[in-house]
Amino acid sequence: MGTERDRAGLRRAYGSTGDVPALLRALESTDEAVRERAMERLHSALCFREEIPTAPAVPQLIRLALHGAGPRAELLGLLANLANWAGHRDERRRVRRAVAEAMPSLIPFAHDADPAVRESTVLLIAACGRETDPVPAPLLRDRLAEETDPRVRARVVTALGLLEPGDGAWRHALLADPEPRVALAAAEDLLRTTEPPLPHPLVDACARASTAAAEQPEEPETSLWPGHYRPFTERLLEDPGAALRALDRGMPLAFGITERWRDREADVLPWALRETEGEAWQLYRLARLTCALPPELHGRVRERVLPYLADAGPAVRAGALTALARARVPVAVAVEEALRLIGQAPGAYDTVRAVKAVTDEYGTAAAPVARAVARQLGDGHAELVQVLTRYPEVAADVVGELAALLTRHGTGYPSVAVAVLTGLGRAAGDVGERALRICAREGVHSSVSAEAAVALWPVAADPGPALSFLRRELTASTSCWATNLAGRLGAAAAPLLPFVEPLLAPRTPSGTPTPPGTRAAAALAVWRITGRTEDTVEPLAREALEWKRGRPDPPHPVVTLTEMGLLPRFAVEPLRRGAESPRRAVKDLMYGDAAHPDDVLRAAVRTLLGTARVVG
Repeated sequence: MGTERDRAGLRRAYGSTGDVPALLRALESTDEAVRERAMERLHSALCFREEIPTAPAVPQLIRLALHGAGPRAELLGLLANLANWAGHRDERRRVRRAVAEAMPSLIPFAHDADPAVRESTVLLIAACGRETDPVPAPLLRDRLAEETDPRVRARVVTALGLLEPGDGAWRHALLADPEPRVALAAAEDLLRTTEPPLPHPLVDACARASTAAAEQPEEPETSLWPGHYRPFTERLLEDPGAALRALDRGMPLAFGITERWRDREADVLPWALRETEGEAWQLYRLARLTCALPPELHGRVRERVLPYLADAGPAVRAGALTALARARVPVAVAVEEALRLIGQAPGAYDTVRAVKAVTDEYGTAAAPVARAVARQLGDGHAELVQVLTRYPEVAADVVGELAALLTRHGTGYPSVAVAVLTGLGRAAGDVGERALRICAREGVHSSVSAEAAVALWPVAADPGPALSFLRRELTASTSCWATNLAGRLGAAAAPLLPFVEPLLAPRTPSGTPTPPGTRAAAALAVWRITGRTEDTVEPLAREALEWKRGRPDPPHPVVTLTEMGLLPRFAVEPLRRGAESPRRAVKDLMYGDAAHPDDVLRAAVRTLLGTARVVG
């Protein structure tokens, strides 16, 4: 199948080592099992590797769909996926153009006897129909009237909505369709074309259909549709009132609401407790929500989560302990459970999360947990070691063990051991100093060696190794990492100022704008080294306006400005608006279990606004 010219074009597109031409040839096999294996591999080869061109394969895929032995539904679905998501947008545009040219020959598959073929054809029409002349919406309307398969009918409703955006009046009748997936598709499209505040009857219809459809295994997937498709949950979450109403009617939106909107934790707590069903990740979500609850509501969290401490799985117990620590369970319970996890699963990251939560919440009362970590240095997860930065008196007793960790290359131990020794300062003694010097001189990882060199300043009052390393780094590049390390040396880094101060300028010597992050890093370093504010406040304030997630080191610009006690006038109103907005400014894609980074930053901004002197 396919001409020699087509095959030559494929060889040019994919090269002699590309497996796409071979997979396309395998789809012509008379062996159904061979065709199925080739189809599975072809989907992975074309859809998930951006460096692979997709358009050259489209003519062959179309010919196989039209004339091959199969699998036809999967071939049509693959074409839809390529048009929607594969490769660069220019590549997707070429795919859509090629499919649109062939659409007259593909459209009859919308009436195929096989529902899977009809479904894939509808998805393909939704992906490429806008570029087809004429747009095949009339065909879809006829298909909707004739279609008997509930799943395909739902797909047709969504495809029509994407091809014919409008008031969607005809969809209202479908809200009462006995098939939940059809009703949900209609509600979803109406939500997509309705501006907030979303009308209550539409929200209620969506909630009813969604609750009913959730009981069935086939549900629409976002990845099936073009990029302008928006699932109904996204539309509901754009309107917090509508989202709360849908939540009250059974839709699991509690954590979606708190991730999108501020100060809604108490409103959604009953449903959040209901949505927490004993999976570790659910318990971590609840832990984060609990951080924003008033203390009088902590009891409800404790009551819901306490039974999970008896679970057989350490991961679930760790999630439960994390939530319970945030809900301030009695310290004796928290410490006992943390010790049990350290004994049973010291290498699990879930144990790290639980131990961090306990030490965060109970401080010195959780010292037995730190001592248990110290007794097992090198035997558990590397991140457990970092807990000792909170307990210098415990860390001081195991300096020799910490020093030994510096040679455990490739394990994650050296970097955390350096952090603990840095925090100890002079208390690290001769043992810590010798280990840091060896690490700085002979370490196999440059970043750990650099951290060890910088640690020699607080530990041994010797800035020499750090100055030597950072001078080389800053000569070679404008590294924010090296700039931040220079700032940690304070006044001892004065010899490095000629490398750092030029980075404060709005433009580089070549005239291009200096990246805001580079200017902010330089401003922090110069302030730490010299105490100057006249040329450092402005770059920090501009970076603060970006409302980015902060890290412990370097500190967020808002924290630094608060320490300075100064804030430029241009930043006051934008920061105030950001702090007062009901919508979150900082997203968290890490699914943490401590206070939401948006809440942390908002509190820091409020402190800055309430304490800083406005200048300029």
